[in-house]
Amino acid sequence: MSGTENVRRRRNVLAASVAAGVLLAGGGGVYLAVAATASGDATPSGAGSKVADVAASPPPLRLGNGDSGGGHGIAPGEPDPGGGPSGTVYKAEGPLPQGPSSAAVHRPEGLVTSAEVTRLAAALGVEGRPVLVGDVWTIRPEKDGQGPRLDVAKAAPGSWSYSWYDGGPVGDSCLKGRACPPPGEVKPPSGGSPVSEAAAKAAAAPVLKALGQDDAKVTATQVMDGSVRVVNADPVVGGLPTYGWSTGLHIGPDGRPVAGSGTLKEPVKGDTYPVVGAEKALAELNEDAKGTGPVGIGGCATDPPASAGVDGNGKEDPAPVDGSGKDPVPPCQSIAEMAPPTEVPVTAAVFGLAAKDVAGERLLVPSWLFTADPVDAAPYTVIETAVAPEHLAPPTKPTPPDEGTAPARQITSYRTAEDGRKLTVTFWGGVCSTYTAKAVETPEKVTVRIDEKADPGRVCIAIAKEITVSVTLQSPLGDRSVVDAASGEAVPRR
Repeated sequence: MSGTENVRRRRNVLAASVAAGVLLAGGGGVYLAVAATASGDATPSGAGSKVADVAASPPPLRLGNGDSGGGHGIAPGEPDPGGGPSGTVYKAEGPLPQGPSSAAVHRPEGLVTSAEVTRLAAALGVEGRPVLVGDVWTIRPEKDGQGPRLDVAKAAPGSWSYSWYDGGPVGDSCLKGRACPPPGEVKPPSGGSPVSEAAAKAAAAPVLKALGQDDAKVTATQVMDGSVRVVNADPVVGGLPTYGWSTGLHIGPDGRPVAGSGTLKEPVKGDTYPVVGAEKALAELNEDAKGTGPVGIGGCATDPPASAGVDGNGKEDPAPVDGSGKDPVPPCQSIAEMAPPTEVPVTAAVFGLAAKDVAGERLLVPSWLFTADPVDAAPYTVIETAVAPEHLAPPTKPTPPDEGTAPARQITSYRTAEDGRKLTVTFWGGVCSTYTAKAVETPEKVTVRIDEKADPGRVCIAIAKEITVSVTLQSPLGDRSVVDAASGEAVPRR
């Protein structure tokens, strides 16, 4: 990306950051504060902008391990806020807003009705009557036929996926050596030029209206396969912008949706919690973004100095000294430990709601959405939970494995590709083992188990390395959470 393109994109992001937050002027004290309200929960920031204290103390929020202590988050494909062994420091380029004094979580409730599915189907151009198959409403083409397919989970939030089924071989008519395409496989249109951003947004508008998301923040800059324009919409819930609760639509060269996913039920207001301002949230974000230090054994060319001990008379020995007999020997530090952290400017702060796993349930939690704008890369979003720390329950620890069993491989992050059906997970494992991933899918979550196969006849060094494996899902991940089977905790997206 050229310097001109980077500056242009940076300005576009700043221009689009409007909602309960501020735009920060680099190096100055001038900033624009934008007020937002959420049923009385969010009030304009600034001196005297406080609401009454929460009347009753709500139950503490138990965030998933990936979000403990607030936890930062990023969109798929964006840089990791951890920034490597030395970590990242996010620095605001201007004053940060205080925001409201309290805000409510929002949770999915209720059941999706046949009428709601029919309304969405009509907006997508899908003909037919929804049929309840197990816990999923479905409209699909006749057996072995061609046409659109819509699946909607009955339970809130009503995760839905839409795709075009091109039919396929039946019986034993598959060519030898080739697999038959599974039902619902998305095949991108061949040829053609992508529609303009304006045309894609216009094509998505009826679908967003059917979902009650016609006030969502919409972007349409991405193009897939050279001909499909991707529309992403972040809905407004309770008067606040959201993160991680988006609707995605793929618009073909003919201007019609060819694929999509999202949620049908709007979350409802739940418990209200005291929240912190953007300055304190940014400090917590920096604490979370500290580097992990060098991974593995060693890091020093020589043995570390012996620690002080106790002599035969019960007196403490003096600290080790160098050859001069004067100065204590400094502790060993690796190059990674001595390197300064990566510094990234923060150019916008918006108060909103971010999708988080709370006690196994996907909720929208009050959060600060920060725009990070590195000098040598495109801007990206990092989030930090705004709920006051005293109202967050301590994270649960994974149950240690029984003696004699292999240690659990806890998944550290995941990402998706190929329209959300390819799920790639990352974890730490041994250098002499091979690993495979298995996924169990439900309408609400995808649980991933890592299976390890060791080579008992191989002499192996005891050192860990980062492992990445993939598994193909039966349907696009959409807004479902990914859960590590070993720990039972939600996995953060990277």
